[in-house]
Amino acid sequence: MQDVSEPTSPVSRPQSRSKVARLSDARSARQGVPAQEAERTILMVEGLSLAFGGTVAFAEIDLSVRAHEIHAVIGPNGAGKSSLINAISGLYAPQAGRVRIGEEAFTRVPSRQLSALGVARTFQNLALFAGLSVRDNVLSGLAGARKAGLAAQLLGLPAARREAREHLARASAVIALLELGSVAERRAGSLPYGLQKRVELARALVARPRLLLLDEPMAGMTATEKAEMSGFIRSPRETYGTAIVLIEHDIGVVMRLLDRVTVLDHGRRIATGTPAEIQANPRVIAAYLGLANDESNEFSDEDAA
Repeated sequence: MQDVSEPTSPVSRPQSRSKVARLSDARSARQGVPAQEAERTILMVEGLSLAFGGTVAFAEIDLSVRAHEIHAVIGPNGAGKSSLINAISGLYAPQAGRVRIGEEAFTRVPSRQLSALGVARTFQNLALFAGLSVRDNVLSGLAGARKAGLAAQLLGLPAARREAREHLARASAVIALLELGSVAERRAGSLPYGLQKRVELARALVARPRLLLLDEPMAGMTATEKAEMSGFIRSPRETYGTAIVLIEHDIGVVMRLLDRVTVLDHGRRIATGTPAEIQANPRVIAAYLGLANDESNEFSDEDAA
């Protein structure tokens, strides 16, 4: 399937506004974000389907993410969550549907243009440069934003020096934001796992994307590290107004962190709503949250409003 780099017609916005949207407006107002800005859609996925041979990864997925929103995609193992993120970021070519980022829509997102589209992502597995310092790893997240050519950099021309200073300032700012200053000059590979995950988040965030895709950012962490990471995941929204889509298996952490949740099961979307609505949805409990419900009896059996 070929990339479609030309914008298609904008997706029409529903005339009536939901209770969820009104609650989001109220939350945004408390955070100092204008309601109109908070309502703006950053990501729209429409009827997206992906299969590998005869195996369906996901089918007919619809998903929307508003500006400044933290939105999780959850579901059992094999539900298609990571495949969906990979399709949204252009690593996989879906067989049907489209992805709209801002005002541009694609049948396949051009992965090499993610930075230009204002999108950054992390992966399930660490992908740091273990031999480089934390600061240099964070700076590598700006490689796609470089405007000065190689000759200008080698010759130390004023434009290249100015750009280098600006990039260093950006890296220093995000290092401070994620409280990595004390390890900024250490080799990334020498750090504990939880700190390495934070460095990866910093590298994705340094370009100040409008949309950040996080694939299991807390996988393998201890409970303490997860609690800390939750706060750092909120930071981009609060500091830069970044919208965030994340995949995470720890339901307790996710539900305290989010604005909205989309649930996948066997490659199909079975629910979207606020954390409270998802926790009370019988289909979700049966498909995914049932195990947690059996252990803690935290979730209601009432259907979502």
